[in-house]
This record gives sequence, structure tokens and C-alpha cells, in this order.
Amino acid sequence: MNNHQHNQASQSQAQPHNEHDHNHDHHGHSHSGHSHAPNNKKGLLIALLITGGIMFLEFFGGLFTNSLALLSDSGHMLSDTASLALSLVAMIFAVKPPSLKNSYGFYRFEVMAALFNGVTLFVIAGFIMWEAFHRFFAPPTVASGSMMIIASVGLLANLVSAWMLMRKSDVKENLNIRSAYLHILSDALGSVGAIIAGLIMSLFSWYAADPLISVLVALLILKGAWGVIKQAFHILMEGTPSAVNTDQVKDTLMHIDGVIDVHDLHIWTITSGLDSLSCHLLIKDDMDPQTVLQQAVTLMEEKFNIQHSTIQVENSQLQHRDLKV
Repeated sequence: MNNHQHNQASQSQAQPHNEHDHNHDHHGHSHSGHSHAPNNKKGLLIALLITGGIMFLEFFGGLFTNSLALLSDSGHMLSDTASLALSLVAMIFAVKPPSLKNSYGFYRFEVMAALFNGVTLFVIAGFIMWEAFHRFFAPPTVASGSMMIIASVGLLANLVSAWMLMRKSDVKENLNIRSAYLHILSDALGSVGAIIAGLIMSLFSWYAADPLISVLVALLILKGAWGVIKQAFHILMEGTPSAVNTDQVKDTLMHIDGVIDVHDLHIWTITSGLDSLSCHLLIKDDMDPQTVLQQAVTLMEEKFNIQHSTIQVENSQLQHRDLKV
């Protein structure tokens, strides 16, 4: 991060106040301010147990019925079981306190878990499409009746898992939870696809429907996975949060009485729901730096929901080199 590298001001005798002002009263270091609710863990644990159980049902059911749709869905559920377990571990790690070695704690573990989950979805979708390509030209006979029964049980289980996550967890704001939720939804799509394929084969004996439906499901999986990967990558690259407009932040700071310039402004996301900001404020020499700082910290929190602000207040006596970023 870049917000702790500017301590030139502390060397200036002309600046008696604490130039690298880091307001700890409004600072979000307290884990009680960003702790993950126990319900998040409970929702994930229930979804993990359900998904793991259905994974075995669909795997052996796919072998018994010779259905690619069921086998691909069970492979998908294997990834989902692993991803749900990883999400649960990430959530446990995330509440560990910061240390001298890891000053931000383990919040980023959640983002990395989400990225891993998104990538595994891509791999599974690729495997499904590859297998479907080979089966399309020589589709094997499938026990469609048994296939539909097993897929229906899988669909019901997936819907229960998704409902538990929606009811007990933060599906919208927490990227880690959302990636796990997308895994479960894509499982549900796989089950729906297997049911449709089974129905077509039962009515028309058209066994190419099995790989065809599998490809359509794989494409839907790819769409959801890409959104998770893109957002996780954006966070890891220290990108500006999508909900925050940098120009508006700068304009707000510039309108504080006594502020002449705002530079070295950076806004990034530590993990879902926890944004950070660092910047330098050049103020008039006769202004009280603590007054300006208090206004800046309060505005960032109230207007942009940024509780983790590191703001360096400077006057004309402070000189430092231009920073690289």
C-alpha cells in the first residue's frame, strides 16, 4: 500500500502537528466494525454440508445412468464443495487480528478465495464443453428416468443451499460469499439442465440433448464466473471501488475551508465492504491542521462510507519529491 510511505513531514521542524495524520477515532481498525457475522459462517457451513452430500449422489448417479450432464454437475459440485470450504476457511482467517508482518490482517484471503473460486468455475466449464464435444457426435444411451430423479434431488438441495446463503449471509456485498453463492446457482442450473435433457431423451430418445444441455449450462457458468474474477482482480490490483467516484472525493476535499490542493490521492478496497483512502492535503499556512483533518475524515466517512482514511496535512513549508504513484 502507498499510504504509509509519506513520512517526510515528520522530519520538518516547521510542522509541529502530526503531519501523517491518521485519525484513530474514526479509523476502521476495530474488528468489531467490520467483523463477519456468525450467520455468514452458519450459512456457508449448511450449504457446504448439503452440496457435499449431493455431490456424491450425482457422481454415483451419473455412473449408474451414464449421463454426462449428471457427471459434469457432480464434478462441478466437487469444485463447489471445495470452494465453499475455502470460503469458510477464508472467513475464519479474515477475523484474525493484524500483526507487524500482516498490517491489514488476513482480509485479502477472502478476495483470493473468490478469485480461486471464479477460476475453478472456468476450468470446470471448459471440461464440460470438451467432454460434450466428444459425446455430441456419438451420444451414448442414458437412463433418462433415473437421471431426472437424481437431478431433481440435486436441484432441490441447491435451492435450499442458495436460500440459506441468501437468508443468513451477505450475498450482495461480500465478494467471497457471492462467489460461493454463484457456485451454488450454477449447480442449480446444471441440475435444471440435466432434468431438461432427461425429459427430451425420455420423450424423443434424442441422446445428443445430454451434451447439448451441458454446453448451454457451461456457458451460463462462464458468465457468472467472469464477473467474480473481474471484481476480485480489480481489488487485488488496488483498483478504485466501483461505488466511489475519485473526482467527487477530490472535489469534496477541495471544498474544505483552507484546502489549497489535494494530491497523491488513492482509494482502494481491502476486502468487500472495507474501502481505504490515502491522500495529501495542502492547506493555507494560517489554518489549523487538526480542524481540517477532522473535517476531511468525517466527510469521507459520511459521504463515501470510507472509514479507513490516512490523510497527510501539509503547508507551504513542507517540501517533498513527487511520488511515483
